[in-house]
Amino acid sequence: MWKPKGRDEVEGLKLLAERPLLQLPPSNDPLMAKTIPFSGNTQAARARAAKAMLLPLPRDTADELALQVHLALDSLRRGDGNVEAAQTVTQAMLLVAFIVEAGYGKLTPEALRTADALSAACFERGRASGEWMLDRAGYDIFASIVTIYDQQLQKAPLWAITEASDRLTRFKAGEPYQAVQRKRA
Repeated sequence: MWKPKGRDEVEGLKLLAERPLLQLPPSNDPLMAKTIPFSGNTQAARARAAKAMLLPLPRDTADELALQVHLALDSLRRGDGNVEAAQTVTQAMLLVAFIVEAGYGKLTPEALRTADALSAACFERGRASGEWMLDRAGYDIFASIVTIYDQQLQKAPLWAITEASDRLTRFKAGEPYQAVQRKRA
């Protein structure tokens, strides 16, 4: 077994521990795909990966994502919210709309416009007064959207959720976020 012999080697190991050479994304990121042990055959691996994209999220991952949104919505209902809670429910609203566009779930354009206006009012009030909240009507509208989100996380295929998440990332970056046209069989 190798052991550091001198002070320089010990200092080098400390430096390496502080600044690793390779920075990997956190493995607990809920939107990060879980690795699946595939064989070395790339065609078989691609086929299995394509099949995995047709399946819904694992139940524990879907529950964890939904819980974050429910907690944020509840904090806004109680008047105990913050900017992160408002961002969370607004992002869930956008994800729902994107997943509905992919064909999973139903959300009327009126409900989306109303929720968008309520979200804007929540941000405006929060920035002006520090009071991050939704009134009863706003809570009811967002509660119905969060219910759709729950159903989508449990039933929509991974490709639809991944595509919606990618669109949300582009939206937040100020880039074009329209849906990519998919080939239909």
